Amino acid sequence: MTVYILIIKTPSQFVQYFQALKMGQKRVQASREYLNKLTNNKAMPALALRDTKSDIWDPVGEENYYAIVDESSGFVLTDTSGYIVSLCDKDGFSKAIVQGVTKEQRDKLITEFQKDNIPQFQGKVILPV
Repeated sequence: MTVYILIIKTPSQFVQYFQALKMGQKRVQASREYLNKLTNNKAMPALALRDTKSDIWDPVGEENYYAIVDESSGFVLTDTSGYIVSLCDKDGFSKAIVQGVTKEQRDKLITEFQKDNIPQFQGKVILPV
């Protein structure tokens, strides 16, 4: 016997979702524009909403942290051409990423982040699937 559960969201939950999504998209765009400035327009958008495991929708945070992702971070990278650089919020939710970053590019980006007072994220980065 198969049981299907239908969850009906209230109108206020839909409104909250779209408000959070819109706010998150603005934050993703700002982070992407900054990262594009440093990487010759190679940045891609990432996550606009945090996964809260509940019916509460939260946008990604406004603050920027940088993270350098490689296989030592616990990720299996299928792209062997370098590192992933992520701008994320204080909880590690990626807002913008650049893939295929060489060691030399990574080092230059870290210098730029430090010059712009963007702290390094310490923890597990959450990347888009």
